[in-house]
Amino acid sequence: MSQTRTIVHLLRHGEVENPGGVLYGRLPEYHLSERGQAMALRVADHLKNADLVHLRCSPLERAQETMAPHAEIHGLPVTTDGRVIEADNFLEGQVVSVGMSAFRNPANWRYFTNPTRPSWGEPYREIVARMRLAIKDAAAEAAGHEALIVSHQLPIWMARCDVEGRRLFHDPRRRECTLASLTSLTLIDGRVTSVNYIEPAADLLPRAVSTKPAAGA
Repeated sequence: MSQTRTIVHLLRHGEVENPGGVLYGRLPEYHLSERGQAMALRVADHLKNADLVHLRCSPLERAQETMAPHAEIHGLPVTTDGRVIEADNFLEGQVVSVGMSAFRNPANWRYFTNPTRPSWGEPYREIVARMRLAIKDAAAEAAGHEALIVSHQLPIWMARCDVEGRRLFHDPRRRECTLASLTSLTLIDGRVTSVNYIEPAADLLPRAVSTKPAAGA
């Protein structure tokens, strides 16, 4: 009996222009930086020969902009799917990267009572549930071929934890899901049989750029 092999790629968006270090979450008008646009093009080039027949994307600008070169290369329409949007977070709009000010504010301490849920935003199990459905639909649309979903770090990591049987509670610093990374799920007859992770734009990541030797060094 023949089996249907389908691949669903989960792509995290590229770098966002955010000099103020705001936790932008689902806020509008946060777009890719110049480097983020280069990341998007790099991944599109990496997937240019993939057997993509279905594109699905978060409604947020940074995800749509990351998806754009794929749609152009493959000549495919993009399905905007709210189920792959960024996780909801009660600290949205606050500064989190400069002195960790949001975490120092006593008004926010009530959000940190249960990190296993987590109490500061959308429950992990709810993220898993919506991502599971979106992946199932994308796989059905691309049966026997490949689909691409552009989403965000936490939803992608939750989807991976789900299919690999990992616990959902985790240290965010240990997520294997860098900017413009690809987490690819191979499904046989609708069941995930393997997960592959790559970073096509690794040399464009902020840490890689900051550690490159100066010219002539």
